[in-house]
Amino acid sequence: MVVLTQPLVENFSHIKTCKNNSTSSDHHDHTSNVIPVIDLLDPEANTLIIKACQEFGFFKVVNHGVPIETITKLENEAVKFFNLSQIEKDKASPANPFGYGNKRIGSNGDVGWVEYLLFTTNPQLTHNNSITIPGNSLLFRALVKEYVNAMRNMGCMVLEMIAEGLNIEQKNVLSRMLRDEKSDSCFRVNHYPPCPELLQTLSGRNLIGFGEHTDPQIISVVRSNNTSGLQISLKDGTWLSVPPDPYSFFINVGDSLQVMSNGRFRSVRHRVVADSLRARVSMIYFGGPPLSEKIAPLSCLMEEPDEQILYNEFTWSEYKMSAYKTRLGDNRLSLFERKPSHAQRQYGQM
Repeated sequence: MVVLTQPLVENFSHIKTCKNNSTSSDHHDHTSNVIPVIDLLDPEANTLIIKACQEFGFFKVVNHGVPIETITKLENEAVKFFNLSQIEKDKASPANPFGYGNKRIGSNGDVGWVEYLLFTTNPQLTHNNSITIPGNSLLFRALVKEYVNAMRNMGCMVLEMIAEGLNIEQKNVLSRMLRDEKSDSCFRVNHYPPCPELLQTLSGRNLIGFGEHTDPQIISVVRSNNTSGLQISLKDGTWLSVPPDPYSFFINVGDSLQVMSNGRFRSVRHRVVADSLRARVSMIYFGGPPLSEKIAPLSCLMEEPDEQILYNEFTWSEYKMSAYKTRLGDNRLSLFERKPSHAQRQYGQM
């Protein structure tokens, strides 16, 4: 069991709260049944993944083949880091954007009850080597590399199953971007400390650990310890709590995949609420394309003459720069949505 005792912040008045969802066993059973679970060894997995991407933009994967040792070794080292004094942790800061961050999420005023470590996964960049992890930095970086390799492989497997499920002839049309040596992917370890001293102050509400947002990349692979907190937004705007499972992984559809599927898939809006009594540690691999990659609806999916292209083409670099200028909860894709032509507007009025 993960035990973390270091207090994170003294002043929480600027951190948002939200209504406390039910935590009854009946509620847990209901949410467990709603969230799609994909067995990667299931012969029907391709079809089930497509359905999950369309309806939720989110699903859980089991029989993933990642050794539990790969997971626990890195989590244990992360716990050691987050248990250090604030002075020691600050040696790995500031997160600009890579490194240690505390409360601040991005540079546009977003904050949360969270501290984190953010790494690039591109070995050609030197950011990770410049991050000082107190203790054994070499071991920490080696464990991050091992874990990221496993997540990249799983992410590529899922993307190739998606291509097959969409009847795309080029099986690696999506996965090639993650395997590219210039892939602009990143890896994040989040720590959400418990806040028992705030129970009375919060009056039954939850402290926001990480505010609602979508991931801009192609796909995200998420894993956490056995503490709840992750919530996803359904199509009707209802927030659904995701029961934790430290032995499985969760897949998020990102903005880029929503565009490449021409809106067939939905980039899932999600958030994390802090647990008052238990620490939550999560590890996320964000699978992104190279900076120069052009993001647009895949031509192989646009064969129906009456299907309208919903998004203008952009490079990942352009979208990333645009995202950095927005607040966490903004709809980043709205700037790239294709407006109906004059002829289409006239046709719609007939």
